[in-house]
Amino acid sequence: MKRLGLFVAVVAVVGAGSAWFATHVPRSPFDGEARPAPGPLARGEYVARLSDCVACHTTERGKPFAGGLAMGTPLGAIYTTNITPDRETGIGNYTLADFDNAVRRGVRADGTRLYPAMPHPSYAKMSDDDIRALYDYFMNHVQPVSQSNRPADIAWPLNMRWPLAFWNAAFTRPGAYQAKTTGDDLWNRGAYLVQGPGHCGSCHTPRGVAIQEVALDEGDPRYLSGALLDGWYAPSLRNDHNTGLGRWTEEDIVSYLKDGRNQHGVVFGSMLEAFNNSTQYMSDTDLKGIARYLKSLPGDRMRDGDPWQYQPVAAATPRSAGQAIYAAQCATCHGADGRGRAEWIAPLAGASSLLAPDPASAINITLNGAGRVVADGVTDAYRMPSLRSKLSDQQIAEVLTYVRATWGNRAAPVTEQEVKALRAHTDPASPDPIILQMR
Repeated sequence: MKRLGLFVAVVAVVGAGSAWFATHVPRSPFDGEARPAPGPLARGEYVARLSDCVACHTTERGKPFAGGLAMGTPLGAIYTTNITPDRETGIGNYTLADFDNAVRRGVRADGTRLYPAMPHPSYAKMSDDDIRALYDYFMNHVQPVSQSNRPADIAWPLNMRWPLAFWNAAFTRPGAYQAKTTGDDLWNRGAYLVQGPGHCGSCHTPRGVAIQEVALDEGDPRYLSGALLDGWYAPSLRNDHNTGLGRWTEEDIVSYLKDGRNQHGVVFGSMLEAFNNSTQYMSDTDLKGIARYLKSLPGDRMRDGDPWQYQPVAAATPRSAGQAIYAAQCATCHGADGRGRAEWIAPLAGASSLLAPDPASAINITLNGAGRVVADGVTDAYRMPSLRSKLSDQQIAEVLTYVRATWGNRAAPVTEQEVKALRAHTDPASPDPIILQMR
């Protein structure tokens, strides 16, 4: 969301004859419906896990769903809101229709438009039943927290939100997901989860000049084709051989989402939080549906390049500065051959994060290390350490240039300037993982 402020600046100059857009709230199918009786915890909790609400609405060591997470923009930070059922500072006074309008339409109970950091274009596809269950969970099973919302750091007049109505009209598609005859029940369940509550496109789909996702479903080949987001490059989830899931089986995808690791890699970056709080709690059927759907998305050979194949390093190859750094800092874990250690330490040979067109993820994890993978309440024993204090910007550029061009990897060199920029942009501290204990 780093370009969100630019978007606000652009739309804020739209003509002022927009009183209807400023005040009109879309009609929810729940308008006039009485507040439902409390439902079973398991149903709403599961939908909350599917939707990974905690990722944005909980801060490190903060109270669950109390908000306060900073999201940077060029014009100032915006802060996520308190979505606990506290009646003074949270959403305790929301009706089901109010809740629905906020989640699926991006409009708060008072008519204020939500910034597109809230993935309501994806949540718009959620079913009525899932919205009811999610509402019940937040109203009846989440502990109220009295914590006032922090206003955005964006100055007037660029903080006006009514122009977002034009954004919503242009870039969102109202209506819950409708099953397609092109796929079976399992495929459709996966499509619903990926496009709707899972909001995978929020990170993995490129964005346009207005910060909109350029595609919302598989009808556009740009959907889930990879995107840069806040210091991480979210790779393609299509069947791109090099930068996506082309070499993964459906079983590989299920293992990655269920266990946080497989033969191809270990979760890190933004995906780490998604695993710790969301995907590991999904049912096997839902995980298989996601895998079935993702494996149906074709790759793009023109974008992805010739298929990667492993190539050993020739013994006679002159040793570069990057290779020497790799031997000293990386080879013990990842191996001199770059193949890693089975599913516990990720291979670097053929890794999509190293073959990606943008080196942001490789730089970020080298600088700052990886967070803890927590599966079934148990913290993993292995993690990528931070090399921020051990290596200079030039040394990190050299070692990443080496691994991006070795073992059959073919990716552009990394520059010292790119490392320097991310060093300044990222937090040197490795925070504890945000783990939500719902019960």
